Amino acid sequence: MQAAHGDAPEDLSHAGSVVDKAIEYMLEQQIAPISAASALLGGALGLLSRSMDDRSIAGVLRQALASVEAGELRQLPTLPKG
Repeated sequence: MQAAHGDAPEDLSHAGSVVDKAIEYMLEQQIAPISAASALLGGALGLLSRSMDDRSIAGVLRQALASVEAGELRQLPTLPKG
């Protein structure tokens, strides 16, 4: 089911759990965090490019940048050290 603009999709929590498991697996495989993050970001951008226009992708990226600049990412829980 598609969420209304600005609302989180119903399956976002599930998708987040799958990504968390993928990150844990990559760290267990001794993949450097920057490599894992770069691969995930590249994959995410590729997926967005297949489902959104460039202007919408830029909006998502601006929103992500604003979160970084506001320090919101520093408040997120961290994964266990590999």
